[in-house]
This record gives sequence, structure tokens and C-alpha cells, in this order.
Amino acid sequence: MGLSPRDDGMPRVTVVIPTYNRRDLVREAIASVTAQSYPDVEVIVVDDGSDDGTAEVVRRFAGVQYVYQENRGVSVARNVGVARARGELIAFLDSDDLWQPDKLTHQVACFEQNPDVRICQTDEIWIRNGVRVNPHHKHRKTGEDIFARSLERCLVSPSAVMMRRALWEQVGGFDETLPACEDYDLWLRITARMPVHFIAMPLVVKRGGHADQLSRRFWGMDRFRVHALRKLLDSGVLSEEQRRLTVAVLREKCTILAHGAQKRGQDGASYLAMAARYETQESAHVSPA
Repeated sequence: MGLSPRDDGMPRVTVVIPTYNRRDLVREAIASVTAQSYPDVEVIVVDDGSDDGTAEVVRRFAGVQYVYQENRGVSVARNVGVARARGELIAFLDSDDLWQPDKLTHQVACFEQNPDVRICQTDEIWIRNGVRVNPHHKHRKTGEDIFARSLERCLVSPSAVMMRRALWEQVGGFDETLPACEDYDLWLRITARMPVHFIAMPLVVKRGGHADQLSRRFWGMDRFRVHALRKLLDSGVLSEEQRRLTVAVLREKCTILAHGAQKRGQDGASYLAMAARYETQESAHVSPA
């Protein structure tokens, strides 16, 4: 369905910005939203327990909603923001990223012109430690059916996404039990069901290299991806081919984790056992009666 006319004073788009102790970065992120050419926007900043003066910075922006919570993680922060959202379209912006001025304009137009599209993302510019870098081919975004590629690595960026609120309500929000790879989990739940429309314009500036990035905080990030893959296999939404691909990637990641654990002087046998168990289950699942 297309977008309904808004004559009731409600915002068309809600932007949720989670943040934690990034006072200067979040100031720039919010400014990139308030400078958008598309005007019908609600902005909600969810502060996940900052103690660096973030509240004072956010409250300088007129009309921006500030929500404080005790430190519970980015998944909870995003979910809290969406729970307060009034817009029919939901967008996220990580507090270390920026938007180009026409980002929302192009995405809203995408939904207006394509009533069947339920989620879209834009291309992005990568900045690492202040220097622009080009993503490797394996990281480059494409559109439509990206489920198979998304099993290997996260190909959807929260800062680049806009989705219909109805889709969020259908698939559920971010998994609050995951300390990392929560976006990998959500995008797999979505891409298993439908294509992701791609706007081939670099409308997001993705800034990385910070010491507080989650990828630097945890060893063995595939631990969280394995959790997401197991959930997906139990969800009942996968086709036979999707299930086959998911089991293959899960086995691969379990093997990598087992070897990594052994190098750290830890026991990796449980991951090898998990890989073998899923291989056995999949063989039984696809065997003819």
C-alpha cells in the first residue's frame, strides 16, 4: 500500500538515534537530521546511560525528543525509540554516522513510488579514522533478494535503512539478548521474508574506527551470529533452499569458532558438536520419507 496522507499533524517519518557517551558525535548526527530537505520528521534520541553531558547537547536541539535509560545496550535503546515513534516510516541513525541532506527525501519518494516496497536502504560512504575507504566487493550493497549474501555478513546498515512501521511490527524489533550482531539478526529475519530495495546513492556517511565500537569489545563475534542463525532455523519461515544455506553457514561459523577457541586455550568442542548436530538434523530434514 502507498503512504497515507498526513493531515492529522502526525509525522510521516520517525528517526531513532541511540547513543552512549558520544556527546560530540551525536551532536553532528542530530544536526545532519535537522538539516534534511524532507521536513515531516520526528527525531527521538535514546541515551543509553551516558555520563558525558550528552543530555545537555541533545536538549539544545529544538523539537528533538530526549529519552534517558540506564545502560541496557543498543538493541533496547532502538526498541524503546520505536515504541515511542508516531511515524508510519521508521529510520535509524547510529550516533557516529551522518546523513546527506536529501537522504530522507529519496527514501520517502521510494515508498511513494513503490507501494509494494516495505524496506529500503541507501548506499553509503565509508570513513575509517577520518580517511575515506572503499568497501571490498563482498561488502558492497545490492538490492532485492540478498538473503544468501546476508548469511555470511551484515549487508544492511541501520543508518541506511527505512522501513514501514507495519514491517517492524510483523518481524519484531532488535533482539535485546544479543550484545552485538543484533542488526545481523534482524536483517536476516527480514531478508528471509522479502527483498530489500536498494537506492544506489551514497546518502549515508558511515564513520568507523572508534575504540568503543562493539566489534572491538567482544571476541568471536560469530558467537552471536550463530545464535541468530539457530533462531532463524527454528522460526519456521525459511524455504527449503534458505534452510540448506543457513545450515551450511552455521556449520562453517561453528567450525571457525571452535578453532578460535582452541587458539585461545579454550575448549571448542561444543561448537564442533553443534555443527555436527545441525548437519545430522539437516540430513534427516531433507531425506525423502
